[in-house]
Amino acid sequence: MSAAQDHAQERDTMPALIKGWRRKCPSCGNGPLLSGYLKIRQSCTVCREELHHHRADDGPAYLTILIVGHLMAPLLLIVFETWRPQPLTLFTIFAVGCVGLSLYLLPRLKGAIVAFQWARGMHGFGQDPV
Repeated sequence: MSAAQDHAQERDTMPALIKGWRRKCPSCGNGPLLSGYLKIRQSCTVCREELHHHRADDGPAYLTILIVGHLMAPLLLIVFETWRPQPLTLFTIFAVGCVGLSLYLLPRLKGAIVAFQWARGMHGFGQDPV
């Protein structure tokens, strides 16, 4: 096994996921991971860890849809069966709830996916700098 693979295997996944969820650098936990709402920085401003290797692609969006759907669908059914609100009221409340929850989860899930890739040494994260 190469030194890069050994270094990648030494990284703990769970602390990295927590740092990624907090939108912090998975390496140091101090520097910001994102430079915008969803744009990943080229490198950490604190520890200089290169972050441009990430390949999050559509993963955060799919996970967001999965989580929001699984939370809001049963809640929608419970609210409808319990209180029978007007359809427009029900739609308005749940539309705002779905959008708000999606906007909250999307950058956090992207941070967690990038942190997972970093911890596992995927897509060039495990390579030593040249």
